[in-house]
Amino acid sequence: MNDTLKYAYYPGCSLHASAGEYDLSTRELFSALGISLTEVPDWFCCGATPAHNVDELLSLSLCAKNLELAEQVEGDLAVACASCFSRLKFTQHTLEENATKRKQVEKAIDAPVKLDGKVKHLLEILAKDLGLERLAASVSKPLAGLKVACYYGCLLTRPTDVPNLDCPEAPTIMERVVEASGAETVAWTHRLECCGANFTLSRPGVVLQLTNAILDSAKAAGADCIMVGCPLCHGNLDIRQKEIENVYSAEYNLPVFYLTQLVGLSVGLAPDQLGLNAMIVNPTPLLKEKGLL
Repeated sequence: MNDTLKYAYYPGCSLHASAGEYDLSTRELFSALGISLTEVPDWFCCGATPAHNVDELLSLSLCAKNLELAEQVEGDLAVACASCFSRLKFTQHTLEENATKRKQVEKAIDAPVKLDGKVKHLLEILAKDLGLERLAASVSKPLAGLKVACYYGCLLTRPTDVPNLDCPEAPTIMERVVEASGAETVAWTHRLECCGANFTLSRPGVVLQLTNAILDSAKAAGADCIMVGCPLCHGNLDIRQKEIENVYSAEYNLPVFYLTQLVGLSVGLAPDQLGLNAMIVNPTPLLKEKGLL
């Protein structure tokens, strides 16, 4: 569709492991849209959520080195994981604001820090670079009748001065993207609330409580499913959903899609191209009911 959009692609650890379907659906969708993704050579973990709580210099250095590696590839840096996106953007922001930390990081990675490259979440590429009109024009199988709860979580738009993806308190970018695919979005109370992220291992009780509130809010708003842009959020909402239903005597049955899976369906990609079989909450009954399979 458009052979001028070219990006370096940083998949991050989750997309090469537990969130393989996010990586698969990202590559398939962008290929279908004519958007070029070239994986950053020799990329490694950005530190995600734990590193900056343990060693700030290590956290900044991990991201700075990945930003340097991305300079080898033509185009801005495309990032799918909300946590990776947050850490890379936070590193750019911190080192632009603090010359002392920048010098420390440059010594640690033994290279000049690269801060001029743009880091973009997939949402920004679809909504702004490709554009909603061209995205809508690519839709061959509109998601008509599907009511979607767009879940941002903590990191896509906050803190207020770092991601610059959309309004931090009242974002609409996810809704605009999925509506361009023909779906209907619902207004709900918990779209920016925390799911507990990686406390899923150390404090599972807290995660169950937080995630139950999110699922309950989406269900009460009339959503058929939830859309996310973060592997951690997806894990808590999808993998733990049956456990949550048992603990809280609830029945949600809400499939949790990555944004690339839903948009991918709308442009005519097959379920096996989108990794739908990897979802714990089976989306097939819902999609068949809506005439989307």
